Amino acid sequence: MAQFLLERTAPLPLDEAWRRLTTWPRHGQAVPLTRVTVLTPPPTAEGTVFVARTALGPLGFDDRMEVTVWRPPSDGEPGHCRLEKRGRLVRGWAEIEVRPGPGGRTRVTWREELDVRLLPGVFDGLLRGAGRWVFGRAVNRLLRSG
Repeated sequence: MAQFLLERTAPLPLDEAWRRLTTWPRHGQAVPLTRVTVLTPPPTAEGTVFVARTALGPLGFDDRMEVTVWRPPSDGEPGHCRLEKRGRLVRGWAEIEVRPGPGGRTRVTWREELDVRLLPGVFDGLLRGAGRWVFGRAVNRLLRSG
């Protein structure tokens, strides 16, 4: 299992940073070779299920996720979301938190634990580094684009 932490500060109000990070189909635009499909009706809440399909031609895998905690920011209070990864290949969880930051900015924390079936623990360092790089770029893109 590989765990990593990303932290960012964005010149956005809490609710806008939250919207940008939790509009699930946008993740497909931020992560290369990935398409996100939400399987449950809107709005997002605990129990929402979506699938991130990453593929290059016929080779690919599904990362099925369920929202298990859904607390949008409200009245200046932090927002917190937890996703449980329940795919056949990818397991683990991710947590997204937005909280007030300095100068009216938003502080974003993204924590993730990835477990890829059949990948020996000796590769955890490589998986951690790849996760930080891929998701770090995705978070940056999601926060930059409206």
